[in-house]
Amino acid sequence: MLNSVIVVDDEASIRSAVEQWLSLSGFNVQLFSCAEDCLNQLPAHFAGVIVSDVRMPGMGGLALLTRLQQLDPDLPVILLTGHGDVPMAVEAMRDGAYDFLEKPFSPEALLSSLGRALEKRQLVLENRLLHEQADLRQQIDGRLLGVSRSLQTLRRQVIELAPLPVNVLIRGETGSGKELVARCLHDFGPRADKPFVALNCAAIPEQLFEAELFGHESGAFTGAQGKRIGKLEYADGGTLFLDEIESMPLPQQAKLLRVLQEQKLERLGSNQSIKVDLRVIAATKPDLLEEARAGRFREDLAYRLTVAELRLAPLRERREDIALLYQYFSHTAAERLGRTPRPLSGPQLSRLFSHDWPGNVRELANVAERDVLGLSEPQFEDINAGQSLVAQQEAFEAQCLRAALTRHKGDIKAVLNELQLPRRTLNEKMQRHGLVREAFTQPL
Repeated sequence: MLNSVIVVDDEASIRSAVEQWLSLSGFNVQLFSCAEDCLNQLPAHFAGVIVSDVRMPGMGGLALLTRLQQLDPDLPVILLTGHGDVPMAVEAMRDGAYDFLEKPFSPEALLSSLGRALEKRQLVLENRLLHEQADLRQQIDGRLLGVSRSLQTLRRQVIELAPLPVNVLIRGETGSGKELVARCLHDFGPRADKPFVALNCAAIPEQLFEAELFGHESGAFTGAQGKRIGKLEYADGGTLFLDEIESMPLPQQAKLLRVLQEQKLERLGSNQSIKVDLRVIAATKPDLLEEARAGRFREDLAYRLTVAELRLAPLRERREDIALLYQYFSHTAAERLGRTPRPLSGPQLSRLFSHDWPGNVRELANVAERDVLGLSEPQFEDINAGQSLVAQQEAFEAQCLRAALTRHKGDIKAVLNELQLPRRTLNEKMQRHGLVREAFTQPL
């Protein structure tokens, strides 16, 4: 239950009395002697109620009400009025005030009005949160495409982790989409308007690594002309994405660990400490703790980076996502290249399902673009010898069912009509593939 109340009144005796009443009743009370101070110090998305006197020097309660409604039309405002102000207060309620209390008022009257106002405020905020989460799910659904269970789990994890101030380690094979997930964690979190700085640790020569991370002052080393801001400093306030973190040289691992612990750094050639506030998202293919046991990675840094861990399934383990991803990449490539995308044929779909996808989603995107261009893929004709015909048929059937359920948002009758199946047969197939209608009727 919400319990925050802001009281605005120019009379010190009233502020003191109201604070005493409300504090004894368990409310968190903040006092202001003028409306201007209240507006200047009002927290963003204030989750409470404002109690304000109508007549005050400078900005009065009605003007304050108008300003507050511009900030948040659903913010409850209770007005305190003198006897002659009652008609004006009634008019103010028509204009959006929640309630008014005529002076002198009893503690019971104030507590009763506040209780109702706070209940309303809580309902409004809960409703907003549900809408925001639904919008967020819809946006993430459009970025992290797929209907497989692993993608559904990944989207939920991203929604949960994006707003949290914790470092995240993303594990997955090459081409599985680790940077895309890192960008989603950044874009759907509170640092979205700050820099997202990506650095591939395997692409930087070891002798240049420290300067790339920390920056340098002019003359710090031979060839260091002018001051340069490093990736860590440039990411201040935002997110630093370290891809292939296992490739970071051990000396730099120690220095990165110190930055994460102390939240400050020094440029090369400088003794001045610079404070930095950043979230680190690292990506790796191998297990960092196994790398640490082999002496190739610092164990303390591995733990510091792995506050939360996300695992990306390889494409061969989520074949039901292949058709959806291929269609997306095909349409995207066709738009960019000025071509008309071709519908996915049965033989093409069979070819997509039979491939083992060692390059994962990146390889699939490349295949889709080549198909749009009409280029052949001779190496792509190889069938995965390790997958039986029955397994390929099962994966194809599961993908068709998921695609139909997704298209029709769980409408079983529409799915039956499209696939031309008896109801009993559809139920048996859905049960065998672990498909539940409710998973397609609600936002993931």
